[in-house]
Amino acid sequence: MKRFFIICIVYITLTSSCSDNYNDVVHSDGGYTIDWSAAADSSTTSLINNFWNPTAHYFNAATSGSDFEYWPQAHGLDVLTDAYLRTNDAKYKTYFDQWYTGVQAGNGGSFFNVYYDDMEWNALALLRTYTVTKDDKFKTAAQTVWTDIQTGWNTNGGGGVSWKKDQPWSKNACSNGPACILAARLFQLFGDTADKDWALKIYDWEKNILFDPSTGAVDDNLNTQTGVISNYISTYNQGTFIGSAVELYNITGDKSYLNDAIKAANYTINSLTSNRILNTEGPKDLALFKGIFIRYFTELIQCKGLDRATKDRFVLFLKFNANKLWRSGMNKNYVTCTSDWTTAPNFLSETELKAQESGCMLIEAAALLDKAGDFK
Repeated sequence: MKRFFIICIVYITLTSSCSDNYNDVVHSDGGYTIDWSAAADSSTTSLINNFWNPTAHYFNAATSGSDFEYWPQAHGLDVLTDAYLRTNDAKYKTYFDQWYTGVQAGNGGSFFNVYYDDMEWNALALLRTYTVTKDDKFKTAAQTVWTDIQTGWNTNGGGGVSWKKDQPWSKNACSNGPACILAARLFQLFGDTADKDWALKIYDWEKNILFDPSTGAVDDNLNTQTGVISNYISTYNQGTFIGSAVELYNITGDKSYLNDAIKAANYTINSLTSNRILNTEGPKDLALFKGIFIRYFTELIQCKGLDRATKDRFVLFLKFNANKLWRSGMNKNYVTCTSDWTTAPNFLSETELKAQESGCMLIEAAALLDKAGDFK
């Protein structure tokens, strides 16, 4: 395995208080800065070297073996797209067609799945790849999957997209946030007002049922058989709600959507963190949650309607997490991480695909914001 050398020590001190505004964060570079573009090159190259299956053309679930899991394939493609957009390096683009064929084969010959949220993630990744390549097969696949996703909407609980095809009574944030984002992006790209209507009604359902406007928390799901709402809160659901709110703000210009996104972001950085670092929510599927939050939190940061003070505070939070991951949470021999962004793994085998993707999303986000001049 190639060793990547990057000067990457940044020291950040914090006072002991914990204010909502994060104004107590003090910078001290100590003479070293992180080259975020080089860091992103290294972490994303590590994702490819350690997880890409060059024969089957998909991302392996672990550093050993060739186990296939459907939903993290989307996030691997998204990271490759991040890297291509950042660098314009054709080496990242070469994986797109391979991924398209390999993931369908690994998934039984199509992009369809029993989990609506899993299909939503892959449709979002396909659509994003279409915007980069203008290759119609990615567009057609995304639209085909979107048509199937619409069958998940039913009137149980007043609406909402079900979590699974065999559980129409379970209405989850994880199946509604990404569906709203997908519908909104389809409308913005192709102008079909039916997609805009879908985005609006999905958002309205999630906001009315699962979102707490007083705190910014997004509940996990509604069981329409029992009427019970699960108050489990995750960075995944916070991130996708933020993403859907930002998309609808971009479409409508209605500041209420942007305010919802800010509330959800504030809740996350104040309640789902330990010492200003996003919580370690767990291994396996849970290891991807923080990366999902970071992706849509970054889109909120880039939103033109965001006021300067809020943007600066959000940038500072993301930069602090990126510094911590790169300085403390990465094994520099392999450039790998776990779901704990404060402690580096000792061995390559400790890293799993979803955790590496999550870490890559954070480092790619840092490189994006640094390139835009937001890291000062």
